[in-house]
Amino acid sequence: MIERIWSGRSPLWLLLWPLSLLYGAISSLIRLSYQRGWRKSWRAPCPVIVVGNLTAGGNGKTPVVIWLVQALQQRGLRVGVVSRGYGGKAERYPLLVTADTPTSQAGDEPVLIAQRTQAPVAVAPQRRMAVEGLLAAQELDVIITDDGLQHYALQRDREIVVVDGVRRFGNGWWLPAGPMRERASRLQSVNAIIVNGGEAQAGEIAMTLRPGKAINLVNGETANLDQLPETVAMAGIGHPPRFFKTLQQHGIQPVAEIAFADHHAYSEEELQRLTQAHQCLLMTEKDAVKCRSFARNNWWYLPVDADLSGASLDALLDDVTQLCTTTRDARSR
Repeated sequence: MIERIWSGRSPLWLLLWPLSLLYGAISSLIRLSYQRGWRKSWRAPCPVIVVGNLTAGGNGKTPVVIWLVQALQQRGLRVGVVSRGYGGKAERYPLLVTADTPTSQAGDEPVLIAQRTQAPVAVAPQRRMAVEGLLAAQELDVIITDDGLQHYALQRDREIVVVDGVRRFGNGWWLPAGPMRERASRLQSVNAIIVNGGEAQAGEIAMTLRPGKAINLVNGETANLDQLPETVAMAGIGHPPRFFKTLQQHGIQPVAEIAFADHHAYSEEELQRLTQAHQCLLMTEKDAVKCRSFARNNWWYLPVDADLSGASLDALLDDVTQLCTTTRDARSR
């Protein structure tokens, strides 16, 4: 239902329109208050790159963060990542995340990023606290924030926005009548626009999610998707249909497609009930980080990598690299 409302296919969005005007007025006032200096923002001693979005729901930010971390690591930069750690609750903050940190403390996305990149990751309700925790632990050339485009209390040097190329901006209205956190005009002030799926427009960087081999949660065995037995697919991400569509595009027709809420906290009993003895359970990598401690032999996950292309891609990486090296050299003088 919410997809129909946000897309404009249902007239119910008109009932929510007054609340959208209120949301837009408040969010615009917050941004203006930082721009005018009425509220103080904090600048980190090293460059900060924000990877965020304008809309609610999953757009593919985390694969972009992983891609960006790895691309900058290959250029010799020391990269850290900060996140609010949605879905996790630690005893104290900032929490320095490792590949073995429980998702109940850090949230699923920070643990996934730490596992895939081996980069230092920190979470805290206030991103400044997470940045300070990382920099107290080690020297870094750049910090990437997973989400946080609207977190204006933290100054940023570059902004990258990820757009769902199929859904784009729906009816274009602010929450709750539409999907927008900020209006599409905000794109005029960002440094790069990455479009996940669909068709990229002029000046945008095209992105697709390239799946790898399925990986068994228990023993790490890998298999092509067509080697798996009868499959039940599940996804607890921002936009589960994207995962199911990926499977269909690669010739997999699951006997069931089960969608959970984003950041859902799974239980062993809950997932055991989803399959029969001759079936396998196939999930996203983001789901897998929450299920490894109680996984069964017939549980698999599908890792995906962001595959980016576009004339401005190299220019983006060159710009960020130059920013980081220039700042690093200035600090060392």
